[in-house]
Amino acid sequence: MSLVEHKPIEVQPELDVDAPDEVIRQQAIKRIEIRRRFHVEAIFVAIGTAVLVLIWALSEYHNAGGWPTQGFSQSSGIHDVWNYWIVYPIGAWVLIMAGRIWSVYGRKPISETAIKQEMERQAGTRVGRLTGR
Repeated sequence: MSLVEHKPIEVQPELDVDAPDEVIRQQAIKRIEIRRRFHVEAIFVAIGTAVLVLIWALSEYHNAGGWPTQGFSQSSGIHDVWNYWIVYPIGAWVLIMAGRIWSVYGRKPISETAIKQEMERQAGTRVGRLTGR
């Protein structure tokens, strides 16, 4: 049993005049579905972040005995000073979401040309190994 889930590779044929409209339509539908899933994910991350910040604020208010009138510190339990540990999970979520944004909006599907080039490269490497070059 594999722990890694293998997803099918998204292949996009070169868009030319001869390409059937149905193929282009299916690719458009797939991209729209990916974007919609991302929007739902972003909403849940925003809600999760808001809940985490609320928990942090309530716990720091209780631990410090009030609002952070003396600023923020890495230490806990100092009167009127809040611990700023909240920046670490929020920073991690920002990095994760930046990667997801790139994955959804920045990455393009694999084209037929790229597949053919890779197949030719691998075929050339295989021939070189067999002939000893």
